[in-house]
Amino acid sequence: MTTFERIKELAKKRKLTLSKVNDLAGIGTNSIYRWKTQSPTVNNLKKVAKVLHTSTDYLLGNTDDPSPTVNKESHPYVDITDDETVYSYRGKPVPKEYLDVIRNLMDSDIRKGKGE
Repeated sequence: MTTFERIKELAKKRKLTLSKVNDLAGIGTNSIYRWKTQSPTVNNLKKVAKVLHTSTDYLLGNTDDPSPTVNKESHPYVDITDDETVYSYRGKPVPKEYLDVIRNLMDSDIRKGKGE
């Protein structure tokens, strides 16, 4: 399976069009479609992998496991203060407004001494 085919397959599983993945990754218009015949840049491939919650190794065909490995000991938490990360819930992108609400609730709890 090619890089393009892997991206297309993961996007479909996450109920995203390739155009939407392209937009969420912030890469040039129709960049992903050009990857049918051209190799992507490392930087653009990383952005797409981040949107699809996978690894560049999977997209490149170096592994058949689309789930990136996370070392839970060295990085057990996800930092939701990172505005660069695209989060999803049930295959749909989480709107920034929702993340802002979650962040505000958590900040409030932290100020009150909760959530530690």
